[in-house]
Amino acid sequence: MDYERIERRARAGERTRKTVTYVLLTLWALIVLFPFYWMLLSSVKSYSAYNAEHVPAFFTLQPTLENYVTAFTGVPLARYFVNTIIFTVATTGLMLCVIIFAAYAFARLKFRGKNLLFSLFLALMMIPNELVVITNFVTITNWNMRNTFWGLILPSVTSVFYIYLLKENFEQIPEELYKAAKVDGTSDLKYLFKVMLPICRPTVVTVIILKVIECWNSYVWPRLITDEAAYFLVSNGIQELRENGFGRENVPAMMAAVVVISVPLIVLFLIFRNKIMAGVSRGGTKG
Repeated sequence: MDYERIERRARAGERTRKTVTYVLLTLWALIVLFPFYWMLLSSVKSYSAYNAEHVPAFFTLQPTLENYVTAFTGVPLARYFVNTIIFTVATTGLMLCVIIFAAYAFARLKFRGKNLLFSLFLALMMIPNELVVITNFVTITNWNMRNTFWGLILPSVTSVFYIYLLKENFEQIPEELYKAAKVDGTSDLKYLFKVMLPICRPTVVTVIILKVIECWNSYVWPRLITDEAAYFLVSNGIQELRENGFGRENVPAMMAAVVVISVPLIVLFLIFRNKIMAGVSRGGTKG
């Protein structure tokens, strides 16, 4: 009897803990998702209905897609999408070439001063991005690369953090594999692409996705280095809507543009969320 009573209490305690956990997780999910809901709701409210609300309404009975039309006609948002795709693909591709070879050099190659050089390299992470922006702006301006895609791309083709993350993954690959490959006559380049990268695929995919998100959301640097609409990105389109008068008076149109810009990133994250988690957890595990 005592054993059954203890077991019932244990089951009741476990159910209570699970209930409390799910309730707290549900509340946290509502808090996190509410801004997205409000963004979507505002984008389907008419201009007159939005401005007539003295108290914000949490739903609408007359949704409209007029704001999305306004977002694409108020500024050339479609062209900004193309610019952003070019910028994102080129930057991510060049960055992969840089960080893969740099991580491989620090992880496998042996040369004098490697540890000191890597320590100095990591020290760059302590420098605020704002200071780097100033230096990059002066450099790109002196090279006459303002209002060019190269001016947008070059300052973003490397990342100390991604090199460190990939280096840690490369170092987890057993040294015996490298020695066996060298015995078979495999070159370092072939070993990198045929052995190391397939093993570290989750981390590489994670880096790609995070870089795509970073490029897609880039705002400060494109705004500094470009003043011609031909090179604006989607994030600049939001600001242009605001400067043209739509953003200050027609908030629903601005929210519609934000929804259109956010959807590709949300879909990308939902598709590859498991690979992102696997890559990050692998990077933080030794042995």
